[in-house]
Amino acid sequence: MSSPEHIDRSAPPSGTGCQECDASGSWWVHLRRCAACGHVGCCDSSLNRHATAHARVTGHRYVQSFEPGEVWWWDYETSTVVHGPPLAPSTTHPLDQSVPGPEDRLPTDWEEQLAAARAADV
Repeated sequence: MSSPEHIDRSAPPSGTGCQECDASGSWWVHLRRCAACGHVGCCDSSLNRHATAHARVTGHRYVQSFEPGEVWWWDYETSTVVHGPPLAPSTTHPLDQSVPGPEDRLPTDWEEQLAAARAADV
């Protein structure tokens, strides 16, 4: 990885869920953690795509999956999977947190909502 200025290994995650979805009462499919500041946002398969929005606004180019069992990184600048160093704990959302989630905010028609959002993008 050639851009260590875009990584702060000591920055803790901003929380256990998408920061913006938590604030607005929304939900997500999967979570991503910014390697520069620890911001946790929802993935591009989610309705709101907050991780990508964060990268665009801040210029923070690297995220790591915040899903249990996943260690991959993404570089928004090159749109490629990359390898990165270990980040400060915690490296995942809690194991008992539902995916998608959080369970108490997940609408019964979440799959239909995602399909409609994808159709609108085409």
